[in-house]
Amino acid sequence: MKLVKLIAVAVCLSMLMFGFAHAGKDLDAVKKKGYIQAGVNGGVFGFGMPDAKGVWKGLDVDTARAVATAIFGDPNKVKFTPLTAQQRFTALQSGEIDVLTRNATRTLSRDTQLGLNFVTVNYYDGQGFLIPKKLGVKSAKELDGATVCVLPGTTTEQSVSDFFRNNKMKMNPVVIESTSELAKTFFAGRCDVLTSDASQLAGTRAVAPNPKDYVLLPEIISKEPLAPAVRHGDDQFRDIVDFAVLAMINAEELGITSKNVDEMAKSKDPVIMRFLGTSPGNGKSLGLDEKWAYNIIKMVGNYGEVFERNVGVNTKLGLERGLNALWTDGGLMYSPPFK
Repeated sequence: MKLVKLIAVAVCLSMLMFGFAHAGKDLDAVKKKGYIQAGVNGGVFGFGMPDAKGVWKGLDVDTARAVATAIFGDPNKVKFTPLTAQQRFTALQSGEIDVLTRNATRTLSRDTQLGLNFVTVNYYDGQGFLIPKKLGVKSAKELDGATVCVLPGTTTEQSVSDFFRNNKMKMNPVVIESTSELAKTFFAGRCDVLTSDASQLAGTRAVAPNPKDYVLLPEIISKEPLAPAVRHGDDQFRDIVDFAVLAMINAEELGITSKNVDEMAKSKDPVIMRFLGTSPGNGKSLGLDEKWAYNIIKMVGNYGEVFERNVGVNTKLGLERGLNALWTDGGLMYSPPFK
């Protein structure tokens, strides 16, 4: 009997120790300062870039605003830190930022070796090639000997090297750390081709002196699931960031938009009631106000609204939903139940 009691005590102590180690230290720090510090790209139109008035806009920017809305009920409780590809993970590891919403690809090594937790993908992408139309190139397999502009410290750098090697071609890399400077180098004609995530290339072309002078080649040479990331060690904060992304996806699945959310909040459908917080439980589970998901949809929008506003067919990028459509429309966007 004594042995059983000792085992029970040991289990309780271990659970307490685990709970203490994962007790929300990052979330507590965020609440104490009253805002979220989000790392963003700063140079990719449609994903993360300040407009002419200095207002940050983009799909990744709105993702950070959704997290701030979940925690504070206010999408403006966020400050943005523009980061290069080489700076981004160090900034998160060091605590300079609280969350990274900067078109970062989730990989095994980044999840494990860097001590990061990626959450739900907010944009499914793949690496492509942007070239001047005047080159007359129709396929990336015609780029033997090309000078290639590429960002260092990225999956892009490794993937393009693999692509050229696998196709028995040679390349001359031009490596520049800043996204905006790399684009300027490409537009100045110092390299034949710019390679990056296809969405980023579309954003780069959108701000070109004459966008019609540039074309995207048909090849997509990699999988790039882009997702927000947080540090290891605070499961509660990780859950909040994760479900902030999922809330936007789930709202689109349920047909809830920023325009009809107030009417939908009157619904007697138990699924909608749980999601919008008129039936309590989800907020308590995350340590948030019960209206946290309602607030995200009201103040930021569902995933479809965020996509179309920033990168959709009626923007300069003109991107189709593709893989980023809901699963019911042939895409990969899918939310677990909110219950």
